Amino acid sequence: MIYDCIIIGTGPAGISAAITLKIHNKSFLLFGGKNLSDKITKAEKITNYPGLPSITGKELSNAFMMHLNEMDIEITDKMVSSVISFGGNYAVTAGTDFFETKSLILATGVTSAASVKNEEKLLGKGVSYCATCDGGLYKNKKIAVISTNPRFLHEVIYLSQLAEELYFFPAYKTEGIVFPENVKTIGSFPETAEGDERLSGIMLKNGQRLEVSGLFCLRDCISPSALISEIETKEGHIAVDREMKTSLKGCFACGDCTGRPYQYVKAAGEGNIAALGVVKYLDS
Repeated sequence: MIYDCIIIGTGPAGISAAITLKIHNKSFLLFGGKNLSDKITKAEKITNYPGLPSITGKELSNAFMMHLNEMDIEITDKMVSSVISFGGNYAVTAGTDFFETKSLILATGVTSAASVKNEEKLLGKGVSYCATCDGGLYKNKKIAVISTNPRFLHEVIYLSQLAEELYFFPAYKTEGIVFPENVKTIGSFPETAEGDERLSGIMLKNGQRLEVSGLFCLRDCISPSALISEIETKEGHIAVDREMKTSLKGCFACGDCTGRPYQYVKAAGEGNIAALGVVKYLDS
């Protein structure tokens, strides 16, 4: 099946885009976490969202979920690792699955975890964003895993079953979680991925070096240039025009990934504009 659109991201921008596409009877997939956006959920109070004064982040997230459920919009809870443009359409890779779409909306947000130096240079050469895709390449080898969200824990366990030894770098508390014996949780964080043609090791912020064959970066979102290399970026954000068009035909972007201000209401508005842009693009 070729979808009319694929939306990547379940923050306010992605949700707004999905609602608009649903109203216009377009076929689409919405990729993201079932818990929507942790950034929203953890917000203590939101005072500038029209019609919802002094709402908590959890309440706003619940309202978003209720809206999605009422419109029968499902979330595909898979991490998108790459997007390839071909023949006027796009191929989206999520895990071991491929999906084809006529248009694309990037609503990936911005990652709070800094990327590792040389990460993109060594992508596909020892650095990976997909455990199920590439885990088998590192059977009985030493690997490192960065994880920014507990929803990736099952992938950490999966990798531990393959690897000889797994160095784990979580960006969250892991008290009470029982890991296999070959998983070593490290206090410091990776700063540099080392190697020329292939990853040979990682340097930690505390100056310690670990020899590893693979580095898995399991984050809620990855940089735009790593996701789709041809796209034009500006100061780390996706470059868009007033209609949320990117430098690629049929590809739109919205929300925090397009730049500041990082505001929920701004993201929701851009999501609506991006979806209307997709409708116009498809009709043409």
